[in-house]
Amino acid sequence: MVFAIALCAAFLILDSAALKQAYYLGAIVFLGWSGVDALNNLFDKELDVLSHPSRAEFTKRLGVLGMPVALGLCVLSSLLGVLTSSLSVVFWIVIGIFFGVLYSVPPFRLRQTLWKPVVNFTVGAVPVLIVAAFSGAWYFGVLVLVLVIGTTTAVNSLWEDLADYAPDLMSGAKTVPVVFGPKQGLLITVALGYSLLPLMLIVGITFSLPLLFYVVLFGLAAFVSLRLLLNRVILLSGEVDRLLKLGEVLAKDFVMVGIIQTLNLMLSGYLSVR
Repeated sequence: MVFAIALCAAFLILDSAALKQAYYLGAIVFLGWSGVDALNNLFDKELDVLSHPSRAEFTKRLGVLGMPVALGLCVLSSLLGVLTSSLSVVFWIVIGIFFGVLYSVPPFRLRQTLWKPVVNFTVGAVPVLIVAAFSGAWYFGVLVLVLVIGTTTAVNSLWEDLADYAPDLMSGAKTVPVVFGPKQGLLITVALGYSLLPLMLIVGITFSLPLLFYVVLFGLAAFVSLRLLLNRVILLSGEVDRLLKLGEVLAKDFVMVGIIQTLNLMLSGYLSVR
């Protein structure tokens, strides 16, 4: 996913179908994210046993190799950044790794707090910022793209929190659904999801994206809206069990929507500069 985000940003910001540069930046982002993700998995084994048992089992099988692999990937990402001869690129790589450490590494563990969506915002924002730093492009469209992709990954983390409500409650986490309740958490997530629509339109206009971009965007918006309309009674009810089941369904939907829209942005960006 982050590799696709980096390619998407490269095609849009570099303003040319520079495949070699796009793949290089994508590799930097992918290696850095993989290292941070591996690092977080090491510190999240106990929590993942409840919410993601297969992930916890895989981390357990890695054993003592886990830490060297995680750190090695982070270092490799940083070295590739150094080879760009851009201090700004290295700066944003370090920022991405720093926020990744805040996510799960003690004593921070922001994964279990209301700050989790903010940290996840950087998962989408930092790849775009790395590309912007590489190209030296800092203008309105780039800032909107940072906001759009960052908000998308933040909303995705809220959907994950809804799906993980029960294990988060058991572990004492203070995520948005736990603090505000499943109903308010679901409504907040839906509202943030819809806030992406006007931002996406601004991105499309700013970067002169083709008709394909708008067709896919409104198709996805219609799909999500129909799903919400059909489940409006559950959405507005106070029945926790039904709300949590709906949250799990919508979480899977949003992952699919997020992937499709990222690929839509990537392809549209590529087509717009051909």
